[in-house]
Amino acid sequence: MTLVNLKPSDEFEFKPGQGKVLLLACGALGREIVDLIERNRWTGFDLQCLPAKWHNTPDKIVPALREKIRDAKPRYQSIFVLYGDCGTGGDIDKLLAEEGIERLEGPHCYAFFSGQETFARTADEDVTAFFLTDYLARHFDKLIWEGLGMDRHPELLPMYFGNYTKIVFLAQTRNEELAKKAMAAAKKLGLDYEYRYTGYGELERDLKARA
Repeated sequence: MTLVNLKPSDEFEFKPGQGKVLLLACGALGREIVDLIERNRWTGFDLQCLPAKWHNTPDKIVPALREKIRDAKPRYQSIFVLYGDCGTGGDIDKLLAEEGIERLEGPHCYAFFSGQETFARTADEDVTAFFLTDYLARHFDKLIWEGLGMDRHPELLPMYFGNYTKIVFLAQTRNEELAKKAMAAAKKLGLDYEYRYTGYGELERDLKARA
C-alpha cells in the first residue's frame, strides 16, 4: 500500500514488508514517514497513523494509543511512537512509561524537524512565531482556519493570533507550491513570513537508528 493523499482526518496503515517494528504516529507525520521508508527501502517497519485532527481534541490521543499498543504488542518485536506531547499535558509519556514504549524525543514536531538544539537556540527570537510544517501548510485551511472556526467567525482571529508576529514555515521538502501556501496563510493571518528548510531532521535520524 502506497500513501498518495493523506487528509487531515485519515487513520491508515502502511505495511511495505514483514515489519518487526510498529511505528505508531500522528497522521501529520504520515507522508514524511512513508517517504523515508520508501526512499531508504526499510522493510522492518509497519506504520499506523492516528488522525492529525486530534490535535484539536487531544483527549482522544492517549486512549487510542493505549488500544493500539496493547493490540500490537503480541505481534511486534517493538513499538516506537512518533508523537510529541501534543497537548496531552504529559499523558502520552505517562502511558508510554506504563507500557514500556519509547517515543521520538522532543515536545512537538517543530522540534523534531528543526532539531532539539536548534529549536532551543532560536526559542527567544521565535517566541511570537506560529509554526507551519509541510503538512500544516498543505492543510492550513482545513485544520487551522476552519478547524478553529475562523471561516465562520473571523472576529476570532485576534483572539487566536493577536500575540503572534510571524509565521515560520519549517519546510521538509523544497516545494514551491507549499511555500506559496505558507505565504498565503501568513497573509491571511496578517503575520510576517519566514522560510526555513529543515528536511526531516531528527525524525530521519531516529528512524534510521531503529531500521
